[in-house]
Amino acid sequence: MVMQYARAGEIVDHESMLRKARLSSFIGTVIEWYDFFIYGAAAALVFGSLFFPQSTPLIGTMAAFGAFAVGFIARPLGGVIFGHFGDRIGRRAVLIVTLTIMGLSTFLIGLLPTYSQIGILAPILLTLLRVAQGLALGGEWGGAVLMVVEHSPPDRRGWNSAWPQLGVPAGLVLSTGVMAMMNFLTADEFHDWGWRVPFLISIALVAVGMLIRMAIDETPIFSDLEEKGEIKKFPVLEVFRSNKKMVLLTIGARFAENGSFFIFTVFSLTYATKYIHVSENAILGAVVIAALCTIVTIPIFAGLTDQIGRRPVFLAGVIFTGLFAFPFFWMIQTGQPALITLAIVLALSVGWGAMYAPQAAYFAEFFPPQVRYSGMSIGAQLVAIVAGGPSPLIATAAVAYAQGSPWLIALWLIGCSVISTVALLCSPETKGRDLNSRDVNDY
Repeated sequence: MVMQYARAGEIVDHESMLRKARLSSFIGTVIEWYDFFIYGAAAALVFGSLFFPQSTPLIGTMAAFGAFAVGFIARPLGGVIFGHFGDRIGRRAVLIVTLTIMGLSTFLIGLLPTYSQIGILAPILLTLLRVAQGLALGGEWGGAVLMVVEHSPPDRRGWNSAWPQLGVPAGLVLSTGVMAMMNFLTADEFHDWGWRVPFLISIALVAVGMLIRMAIDETPIFSDLEEKGEIKKFPVLEVFRSNKKMVLLTIGARFAENGSFFIFTVFSLTYATKYIHVSENAILGAVVIAALCTIVTIPIFAGLTDQIGRRPVFLAGVIFTGLFAFPFFWMIQTGQPALITLAIVLALSVGWGAMYAPQAAYFAEFFPPQVRYSGMSIGAQLVAIVAGGPSPLIATAAVAYAQGSPWLIALWLIGCSVISTVALLCSPETKGRDLNSRDVNDY
Protein backbone atom coordinates (compact mmCIF):
# COMPACT_ATOMS: atom_id res chain seq x y z
CA MET A 1 0.00 0.00 0.00
CA VAL A 2 1.28 3.49 -0.88
CA MET A 3 1.84 5.62 2.22
CA GLN A 4 0.31 9.11 2.04
CA TYR A 5 -0.04 12.20 4.19
CA ALA A 6 -2.01 15.43 4.02
CA ARG A 7 -0.52 18.77 2.95
CA ALA A 8 -2.61 21.92 2.60
CA GLY A 9 -5.66 20.02 1.39
CA GLU A 10 -3.67 17.66 -0.85
CA ILE A 11 -2.77 14.00 -0.54
CA VAL A 12 0.98 13.52 -0.93
CA ASP A 13 2.62 10.22 -1.93
CA HIS A 14 4.96 9.53 0.99
CA GLU A 15 7.26 7.20 -0.94
CA SER A 16 7.69 9.72 -3.73
CA MET A 17 8.51 12.47 -1.24
CA LEU A 18 10.96 10.18 0.57
CA ARG A 19 12.79 9.50 -2.71
CA LYS A 20 13.00 13.24 -3.35
CA ALA A 21 14.23 13.82 0.21
CA ARG A 22 16.99 11.22 -0.22
CA LEU A 23 18.14 12.72 -3.52
CA SER A 24 17.98 16.29 -2.20
CA SER A 25 19.96 15.46 0.94
CA PHE A 26 22.55 13.47 -1.01
CA ILE A 27 23.14 16.09 -3.71
CA GLY A 28 23.18 18.94 -1.20
CA THR A 29 25.66 17.31 1.15
CA VAL A 30 27.91 16.25 -1.76
CA ILE A 31 28.18 19.88 -2.82
CA GLU A 32 28.68 21.18 0.73
CA TRP A 33 31.43 18.66 1.45
CA TYR A 34 33.07 19.14 -1.94
CA ASP A 35 33.38 22.81 -1.12
CA PHE A 36 34.75 22.06 2.34
CA PHE A 37 37.22 19.40 1.21
CA ILE A 38 38.86 21.29 -1.61
CA TYR A 39 40.12 23.76 0.97
CA GLY A 40 41.70 20.88 2.92
CA ALA A 41 43.43 19.54 -0.19
CA ALA A 42 44.64 23.01 -1.21
CA ALA A 43 45.87 23.67 2.34
CA ALA A 44 47.94 20.50 2.22
CA LEU A 45 49.36 21.18 -1.25
CA VAL A 46 49.72 24.91 -1.98
CA PHE A 47 48.14 27.31 0.51
CA GLY A 48 51.18 27.42 2.78
CA SER A 49 53.34 28.99 0.05
CA LEU A 50 50.58 31.13 -1.50
CA PHE A 51 49.07 32.74 1.58
CA PHE A 52 51.78 32.30 4.25
CA PRO A 53 55.04 32.65 2.24
CA GLN A 54 56.98 34.45 4.98
CA SER A 55 57.06 31.25 7.04
CA THR A 56 59.17 28.11 6.77
CA PRO A 57 57.49 25.27 4.85
CA LEU A 58 56.49 23.59 8.15
CA ILE A 59 55.08 26.77 9.68
CA GLY A 60 53.35 27.67 6.42
CA THR A 61 51.62 24.29 6.31
CA MET A 62 50.62 24.63 9.96
CA ALA A 63 49.26 28.15 9.29
CA ALA A 64 47.20 26.84 6.36
CA PHE A 65 45.87 24.03 8.56
CA GLY A 66 45.23 26.65 11.26
CA ALA A 67 42.88 28.46 8.87
CA PHE A 68 41.43 25.00 8.10
CA ALA A 69 40.73 24.58 11.84
CA VAL A 70 38.99 27.97 11.98
CA GLY A 71 36.27 26.53 9.76
CA PHE A 72 35.66 23.88 12.39
CA ILE A 73 35.53 26.42 15.19
CA ALA A 74 32.78 28.20 13.23
CA ARG A 75 30.78 24.99 12.78
CA PRO A 76 29.21 24.91 16.28
CA LEU A 77 28.16 28.53 15.87
CA GLY A 78 26.56 27.54 12.57
CA GLY A 79 24.86 24.68 14.39
CA VAL A 80 23.44 27.10 16.96
CA ILE A 81 22.28 29.71 14.44
CA PHE A 82 20.84 27.43 11.80
CA GLY A 83 19.64 24.86 14.34
CA HIS A 84 17.57 27.62 15.97
CA PHE A 85 15.97 28.63 12.69
CA GLY A 86 15.59 25.02 11.57
CA ASP A 87 13.48 24.36 14.66
CA ARG A 88 11.66 27.69 14.28
CA ILE A 89 10.89 28.10 10.55
CA GLY A 90 11.61 24.65 9.14
CA ARG A 91 14.33 22.36 7.83
CA ARG A 92 13.90 23.14 4.12
CA ALA A 93 14.31 26.93 4.26
CA VAL A 94 17.48 26.72 6.30
CA LEU A 95 19.06 24.20 3.92
CA ILE A 96 18.61 26.60 1.00
CA VAL A 97 20.44 29.32 2.96
CA THR A 98 23.35 27.07 4.02
CA LEU A 99 23.92 25.87 0.47
CA THR A 100 23.99 29.45 -0.79
CA ILE A 101 26.52 30.58 1.82
CA MET A 102 28.80 27.61 1.21
CA GLY A 103 28.72 28.02 -2.56
CA LEU A 104 29.48 31.74 -2.57
CA SER A 105 32.27 31.39 0.01
CA THR A 106 34.00 28.68 -1.99
CA PHE A 107 33.67 30.59 -5.26
CA LEU A 108 35.20 33.70 -3.67
CA ILE A 109 38.19 31.70 -2.38
CA GLY A 110 38.90 30.87 -6.01
CA LEU A 111 39.04 34.59 -6.79
CA LEU A 112 41.27 35.61 -3.87
CA PRO A 113 44.52 37.45 -4.57
CA THR A 114 47.52 35.80 -2.90
CA TYR A 115 49.99 37.19 -0.37
CA SER A 116 52.33 38.34 -3.13
CA GLN A 117 49.52 40.50 -4.54
CA ILE A 118 47.84 42.08 -1.49
CA GLY A 119 50.02 41.11 1.44
CA ILE A 120 48.58 40.32 4.86
CA LEU A 121 45.04 40.96 3.63
CA ALA A 122 45.17 37.69 1.65
CA PRO A 123 45.35 35.28 4.61
CA ILE A 124 42.82 37.43 6.51
CA LEU A 125 40.28 37.17 3.70
CA LEU A 126 41.02 33.47 3.29
CA THR A 127 40.31 32.91 6.98
CA LEU A 128 37.06 34.92 6.87
CA LEU A 129 35.79 32.90 3.93
CA ARG A 130 36.76 29.74 5.77
CA VAL A 131 34.65 30.92 8.70
CA ALA A 132 31.68 31.37 6.34
CA GLN A 133 32.21 27.82 5.07
CA GLY A 134 32.25 26.52 8.63
CA LEU A 135 29.05 28.36 9.55
CA ALA A 136 27.24 26.91 6.53
CA LEU A 137 28.45 23.36 7.10
CA GLY A 138 27.57 23.56 10.80
CA GLY A 139 23.95 24.18 9.85
CA GLU A 140 23.81 21.92 6.80
CA TRP A 141 24.25 18.45 8.26
CA GLY A 142 21.43 18.44 10.79
CA GLY A 143 18.88 19.73 8.30
CA ALA A 144 19.95 17.38 5.50
CA VAL A 145 19.68 14.43 7.88
CA LEU A 146 16.26 15.46 9.18
CA MET A 147 14.83 15.89 5.68
CA VAL A 148 15.36 12.14 5.24
CA VAL A 149 14.93 10.83 8.78
CA GLU A 150 11.65 12.66 9.40
CA HIS A 151 10.24 11.34 6.10
CA SER A 152 11.37 7.76 6.78
CA PRO A 153 9.45 4.80 8.29
CA PRO A 154 11.05 3.51 11.54
CA ASP A 155 12.05 0.09 10.19
CA ARG A 156 14.09 1.64 7.32
CA ARG A 157 15.28 4.78 9.07
CA GLY A 158 18.89 3.64 9.32
CA TRP A 159 19.21 2.74 5.65
CA ASN A 160 17.41 5.85 4.42
CA SER A 161 19.59 8.04 6.60
CA ALA A 162 22.67 6.73 4.77
CA TRP A 163 21.91 9.07 1.85
CA PRO A 164 23.02 12.36 3.45
CA GLN A 165 25.96 10.46 5.00
CA LEU A 166 27.09 9.45 1.52
CA GLY A 167 27.65 13.14 0.78
CA VAL A 168 30.95 13.02 2.69
CA PRO A 169 32.75 10.29 0.71
CA ALA A 170 31.11 11.40 -2.55
CA GLY A 171 32.19 14.99 -1.92
CA LEU A 172 35.66 13.72 -1.07
CA VAL A 173 35.81 11.74 -4.34
CA LEU A 174 34.70 14.77 -6.32
CA SER A 175 37.07 17.23 -4.64
CA THR A 176 40.08 14.92 -4.61
CA GLY A 177 39.43 13.83 -8.19
CA VAL A 178 39.29 17.43 -9.38
CA MET A 179 42.47 18.30 -7.45
CA ALA A 180 44.18 15.23 -8.93
CA MET A 181 43.27 16.35 -12.45
CA MET A 182 44.78 19.74 -11.68
CA ASN A 183 48.03 17.96 -10.89
CA PHE A 184 48.38 17.06 -14.55
CA LEU A 185 49.29 20.70 -15.01
CA THR A 186 52.90 21.65 -14.53
CA ALA A 187 53.92 22.60 -10.99
CA ASP A 188 54.12 26.26 -11.98
CA GLU A 189 50.71 26.22 -13.68
CA PHE A 190 49.05 24.58 -10.69
CA HIS A 191 50.74 26.99 -8.29
CA ASP A 192 49.90 30.06 -10.40
CA TRP A 193 46.26 29.39 -11.37
CA GLY A 194 45.36 25.69 -11.44
CA TRP A 195 44.46 25.53 -7.73
CA ARG A 196 41.68 28.09 -8.34
CA VAL A 197 39.70 25.95 -10.78
CA PRO A 198 38.17 23.52 -8.21
CA PHE A 199 36.89 26.48 -6.17
CA LEU A 200 35.42 28.34 -9.16
CA ILE A 201 33.52 25.40 -10.67
CA SER A 202 31.67 24.86 -7.39
CA ILE A 203 29.24 27.65 -8.32
CA ALA A 204 27.78 25.47 -11.10
CA LEU A 205 27.32 22.58 -8.66
CA VAL A 206 25.52 24.88 -6.23
CA ALA A 207 23.06 25.98 -8.93
CA VAL A 208 22.15 22.33 -9.60
CA GLY A 209 21.82 21.58 -5.90
CA MET A 210 19.59 24.59 -5.35
CA LEU A 211 17.11 23.47 -8.01
CA ILE A 212 16.88 20.01 -6.47
CA ARG A 213 16.61 21.28 -2.90
CA MET A 214 13.78 23.71 -3.73
CA ALA A 215 11.67 20.84 -5.11
CA ILE A 216 11.37 19.06 -1.74
CA ASP A 217 8.61 19.63 0.84
CA GLU A 218 9.02 20.37 4.52
CA THR A 219 9.10 17.24 6.69
CA PRO A 220 5.72 15.96 7.96
CA ILE A 221 6.97 15.97 11.56
CA PHE A 222 7.88 19.67 11.48
CA SER A 223 4.67 20.51 9.60
CA ASP A 224 2.73 18.78 12.38
CA LEU A 225 4.56 20.87 15.00
CA GLU A 226 3.59 24.03 13.14
CA GLU A 227 -0.06 23.03 12.78
CA LYS A 228 -0.34 22.25 16.48
CA GLY A 229 1.48 25.39 17.61
CA GLU A 230 4.26 23.44 19.35
CA ILE A 231 7.23 25.36 18.00
CA LYS A 232 9.69 26.38 20.74
CA LYS A 233 10.59 30.06 20.92
CA PHE A 234 14.21 29.40 21.94
CA PRO A 235 15.00 25.80 20.96
CA VAL A 236 18.73 26.13 21.69
CA LEU A 237 18.04 27.13 25.29
CA GLU A 238 15.55 24.29 25.59
CA VAL A 239 18.18 21.80 24.42
CA PHE A 240 20.59 22.80 27.17
CA ARG A 241 17.79 22.90 29.74
CA SER A 242 16.27 19.50 29.04
CA ASN A 243 18.66 17.53 26.78
CA LYS A 244 22.20 18.49 27.79
CA LYS A 245 23.10 14.88 28.65
CA MET A 246 22.32 13.80 25.08
CA VAL A 247 24.35 16.73 23.70
CA LEU A 248 27.35 15.57 25.75
CA LEU A 249 26.90 11.96 24.64
CA THR A 250 26.73 13.10 21.00
CA ILE A 251 30.01 14.98 21.41
CA GLY A 252 31.73 12.01 23.02
CA ALA A 253 30.39 9.47 20.54
CA ARG A 254 31.66 11.50 17.57
CA PHE A 255 35.18 12.01 18.96
CA ALA A 256 36.86 9.07 17.21
CA GLU A 257 35.01 9.51 13.91
CA ASN A 258 35.61 13.25 13.70
CA GLY A 259 39.17 13.13 15.02
CA SER A 260 40.26 10.35 12.69
CA PHE A 261 38.64 11.40 9.42
CA PHE A 262 40.86 14.39 8.72
CA ILE A 263 43.97 12.45 9.73
CA PHE A 264 43.11 9.81 7.14
CA THR A 265 42.07 12.20 4.36
CA VAL A 266 43.87 15.52 4.88
CA PHE A 267 46.97 15.03 7.01
CA SER A 268 47.85 11.82 5.14
CA LEU A 269 48.41 13.98 2.03
CA THR A 270 51.03 16.04 3.83
CA TYR A 271 52.66 13.12 5.65
CA ALA A 272 52.91 10.85 2.62
CA THR A 273 54.25 13.52 0.25
CA LYS A 274 56.58 15.45 2.58
CA TYR A 275 57.91 12.70 4.87
CA ILE A 276 57.59 9.48 2.84
CA HIS A 277 58.10 11.23 -0.54
CA VAL A 278 55.13 9.56 -2.21
CA SER A 279 53.88 11.38 -5.31
CA GLU A 280 50.87 13.64 -4.90
CA ASN A 281 48.94 11.75 -7.58
CA ALA A 282 49.55 8.43 -5.81
CA ILE A 283 48.23 9.61 -2.45
CA LEU A 284 45.30 11.50 -4.01
CA GLY A 285 44.44 8.38 -5.98
CA ALA A 286 44.51 6.30 -2.80
CA VAL A 287 42.08 8.68 -1.10
CA VAL A 288 39.71 8.54 -4.10
CA ILE A 289 39.73 4.72 -4.10
CA ALA A 290 39.09 4.66 -0.34
CA ALA A 291 36.22 7.13 -0.64
CA LEU A 292 34.65 5.08 -3.45
CA CYS A 293 34.80 1.99 -1.23
CA THR A 294 33.19 3.99 1.58
CA ILE A 295 30.28 4.90 -0.70
CA VAL A 296 29.62 1.14 -0.83
CA THR A 297 30.11 0.37 2.88
CA ILE A 298 28.07 3.21 4.41
CA PRO A 299 24.70 1.90 3.12
CA ILE A 300 25.68 -1.59 4.27
CA PHE A 301 26.52 -0.44 7.79
CA ALA A 302 23.47 1.86 7.89
CA GLY A 303 21.17 -0.98 6.83
CA LEU A 304 22.75 -3.19 9.48
CA THR A 305 21.70 -0.68 12.16
CA ASP A 306 18.05 -1.39 11.24
CA GLN A 307 18.70 -5.03 12.07
CA ILE A 308 20.97 -5.08 15.14
CA GLY A 309 20.80 -1.47 16.38
CA ARG A 310 22.73 1.77 15.97
CA ARG A 311 25.10 1.39 18.91
CA PRO A 312 26.73 -2.00 18.10
CA VAL A 313 27.68 -0.91 14.58
CA PHE A 314 28.98 2.46 15.80
CA LEU A 315 31.00 0.84 18.60
CA ALA A 316 32.56 -1.71 16.25
CA GLY A 317 33.88 1.11 14.06
CA VAL A 318 35.33 2.95 17.06
CA ILE A 319 37.17 -0.13 18.30
CA PHE A 320 38.53 -0.91 14.82
CA THR A 321 39.83 2.67 14.47
CA GLY A 322 41.69 2.48 17.79
CA LEU A 323 43.23 -0.89 16.98
CA PHE A 324 44.22 0.19 13.46
CA ALA A 325 45.96 3.44 14.49
CA PHE A 326 49.54 2.12 14.51
CA PRO A 327 49.12 -0.34 11.59
CA PHE A 328 47.75 2.53 9.47
CA PHE A 329 50.98 4.52 9.76
CA TRP A 330 53.18 1.45 9.46
CA MET A 331 51.58 0.76 6.09
CA ILE A 332 51.96 4.40 5.00
CA GLN A 333 55.66 4.35 5.99
CA THR A 334 56.40 1.54 3.53
CA GLY A 335 56.03 4.04 0.69
CA GLN A 336 54.42 1.29 -1.38
CA PRO A 337 51.35 2.65 -3.26
CA ALA A 338 49.41 -0.61 -2.88
CA LEU A 339 49.89 -0.75 0.89
CA ILE A 340 49.19 2.97 1.27
CA THR A 341 45.96 2.53 -0.67
CA LEU A 342 44.97 -0.50 1.42
CA ALA A 343 45.66 1.42 4.64
CA ILE A 344 43.42 4.33 3.64
CA VAL A 345 40.72 1.99 2.28
CA LEU A 346 40.55 0.06 5.58
CA ALA A 347 40.67 3.20 7.69
CA LEU A 348 37.89 4.96 5.77
CA SER A 349 35.57 2.26 4.45
CA VAL A 350 35.66 -0.03 7.49
CA GLY A 351 36.56 1.96 10.62
CA TRP A 352 35.27 5.39 9.74
CA GLY A 353 32.35 4.10 7.66
CA ALA A 354 31.02 1.98 10.52
CA MET A 355 31.18 5.03 12.82
CA TYR A 356 29.64 7.52 10.41
CA ALA A 357 26.84 5.39 8.94
CA PRO A 358 24.70 5.13 12.11
CA GLN A 359 25.02 8.77 13.17
CA ALA A 360 22.19 10.35 11.17
CA ALA A 361 19.46 8.11 12.54
CA TYR A 362 21.10 7.65 15.94
CA PHE A 363 21.55 11.32 16.83
CA ALA A 364 18.13 12.29 15.43
CA GLU A 365 16.65 9.70 17.78
CA PHE A 366 18.42 11.37 20.72
CA PHE A 367 16.21 14.50 20.67
CA PRO A 368 12.48 15.42 20.60
CA PRO A 369 11.20 17.07 17.40
CA GLN A 370 10.81 20.58 18.88
CA VAL A 371 14.58 20.85 19.40
CA ARG A 372 15.90 18.08 17.13
CA TYR A 373 17.66 20.30 14.58
CA SER A 374 19.35 22.34 17.33
CA GLY A 375 20.27 19.39 19.54
CA MET A 376 21.87 17.15 16.96
CA SER A 377 23.59 20.07 15.18
CA ILE A 378 25.12 21.51 18.34
CA GLY A 379 26.24 18.13 19.68
CA ALA A 380 27.64 16.94 16.35
CA GLN A 381 29.44 20.21 15.60
CA LEU A 382 30.90 21.07 19.02
CA VAL A 383 33.25 18.11 18.75
CA ALA A 384 34.78 19.72 15.65
CA ILE A 385 36.48 22.31 17.88
CA VAL A 386 38.47 19.75 19.85
CA ALA A 387 38.73 16.78 17.47
CA GLY A 388 38.18 17.26 13.72
CA GLY A 389 39.38 20.82 13.25
CA PRO A 390 42.65 20.69 15.20
CA SER A 391 43.57 17.14 14.17
CA PRO A 392 45.65 18.02 11.04
CA LEU A 393 47.32 20.84 12.99
CA ILE A 394 48.01 18.57 15.97
CA ALA A 395 49.29 15.85 13.65
CA THR A 396 51.62 18.22 11.77
CA ALA A 397 53.11 19.50 15.04
CA ALA A 398 53.32 15.99 16.51
CA VAL A 399 55.16 14.46 13.56
CA ALA A 400 57.58 17.41 13.51
CA TYR A 401 58.25 16.99 17.25
CA ALA A 402 58.81 13.26 16.76
CA GLN A 403 61.21 13.97 13.85
CA GLY A 404 59.02 12.32 11.25
CA SER A 405 57.68 9.49 13.38
CA PRO A 406 53.86 9.19 13.56
CA TRP A 407 53.63 7.45 16.96
CA LEU A 408 52.14 10.50 18.70
CA ILE A 409 49.41 10.75 16.05
CA ALA A 410 48.57 7.07 16.51
CA LEU A 411 48.23 7.66 20.26
CA TRP A 412 45.92 10.62 19.51
CA LEU A 413 43.69 8.31 17.46
CA ILE A 414 43.64 5.73 20.25
CA GLY A 415 42.75 8.41 22.80
CA CYS A 416 39.85 9.62 20.62
CA SER A 417 38.63 6.02 20.33
CA VAL A 418 38.67 5.55 24.11
CA ILE A 419 36.54 8.69 24.59
CA SER A 420 33.99 7.49 22.03
CA THR A 421 33.87 4.01 23.51
CA VAL A 422 33.00 5.38 26.95
CA ALA A 423 30.34 7.72 25.49
CA LEU A 424 28.70 4.94 23.49
CA LEU A 425 28.63 2.59 26.47
CA CYS A 426 26.75 5.33 28.34
CA SER A 427 24.32 5.96 25.44
CA PRO A 428 20.96 4.24 24.92
CA GLU A 429 19.99 2.08 21.96
CA THR A 430 17.39 4.01 19.94
CA LYS A 431 16.42 1.76 17.01
CA GLY A 432 12.70 2.06 16.34
CA ARG A 433 12.14 5.08 18.60
CA ASP A 434 9.01 7.17 17.88
CA LEU A 435 10.29 10.45 16.41
CA ASN A 436 6.87 12.09 16.81
CA SER A 437 6.97 11.87 20.60
CA ARG A 438 7.17 15.28 22.28
CA ASP A 439 7.90 13.86 25.73
CA VAL A 440 11.49 14.61 26.76
CA ASN A 441 11.42 11.50 28.99
CA ASP A 442 11.23 9.35 25.86
CA TYR A 443 14.70 10.54 24.78
